[in-house]
Amino acid sequence: MPRSVNSVASRKRRKKILKAAKGYFGRRKNVYTVAKNAVDKGMLYSYRDRKNKKRTFRALWILRINAGARQFGMSYSQFMGKIKANNIELNRKVLADLAMNHPEAFKAIVDKIK
Repeated sequence: MPRSVNSVASRKRRKKILKAAKGYFGRRKNVYTVAKNAVDKGMLYSYRDRKNKKRTFRALWILRINAGARQFGMSYSQFMGKIKANNIELNRKVLADLAMNHPEAFKAIVDKIK
């Protein structure tokens, strides 16, 4: 009995990898074995960096809040401590946006907690 190879499924599997490698440079886009390694590595990076993006944005928000608070003579930690003590339910993302784009609203928050 001849050996049965499911070439339809094999081709589909390879095409899926090559489609994911679209836009890569050189042999990474059109040689299956090279493309498979590149796509696997890219998927690992994308998984890892979806987590890192949250970390990076939180750090950016903290920098912006710190810069905004220091204009009014407070450090970031003092500012956040007073925010929590006064039960102001604004997260860092919103506070950073206020500090950056709406300084008068941020000043009102600072005046309220002082």
